[in-house]
Amino acid sequence: MTVNLAKGQRISLSKSDGGELTAVRMGLGWKAAPRKGFLARLTAKEIDLDASAVLFAGKEAVDVVFFQHLTSDDGSVRHTGDNLVGGAGQGGDDESILIDLQRVPVHVDQILFTVNSFSGQTFAEVENAFCRLVDETNGQELARYTLSGGGPYTAQIMAKVHRAGGASSAWQMSAIGVPATGRTFQDLLPALSSHL
Repeated sequence: MTVNLAKGQRISLSKSDGGELTAVRMGLGWKAAPRKGFLARLTAKEIDLDASAVLFAGKEAVDVVFFQHLTSDDGSVRHTGDNLVGGAGQGGDDESILIDLQRVPVHVDQILFTVNSFSGQTFAEVENAFCRLVDETNGQELARYTLSGGGPYTAQIMAKVHRAGGASSAWQMSAIGVPATGRTFQDLLPALSSHL
């Protein structure tokens, strides 16, 4: 059963049978909002949103996975590839980042997920945008965070997975949902520090 997350809400990443999740996928989906007016079809532009995962050890960013670096240095986090236009709003993932929780190095305690409009359009021009967490072992959607009400910003700090209470194997997910400005994850690094 999916949990629809509200901004700031946390969920545990434990399985219902008491076991721990071993592999999860953070999926991102979106489509361009329809333009209005007589020239709408002539001025329609595809929107290139990019999903990134920034791995932190304490307050220090130690690795990143994004469209130009598809796999973390240790191999535990992998981006499935860049989607330059988004979907048709059918609910599927346009970009995905896979996390093998058992392989994440013990010093990495948080992984933050961001979305950037690489093409520079604002989220006012995006609709049906969401991120979701899926148990990669069985395809079950665990949690979904929907981006509601676009705005004049070009990025979003979506969510994070983090070790629960310092335990090495127990993970939690928190929805963050904070708007930001930037075309790449590098632009967001100062804003990420307040969510660690």
